[in-house]
Amino acid sequence: MPREPKSQKRRADVVGNAVQVTRIKKDPAAVSLGRRGGKARAEALSQERRKEIARQAAEKRWSADHR
Repeated sequence: MPREPKSQKRRADVVGNAVQVTRIKKDPAAVSLGRRGGKARAEALSQERRKEIARQAAEKRWSADHR
């Protein structure tokens, strides 16, 4: 069973505890990679491919199957 840092007590309420646990477990390197991922992908895609992806997303949003 993982233990929390000794200097930080866990909260009694569920939401407060969940927020605190996510703050404890965040890895700064992973966060920075995640932030760069979308931007790098957008730069790598051509304008035509981005339009195609957007068109497919709009069709899916407005289709009867999705509702």
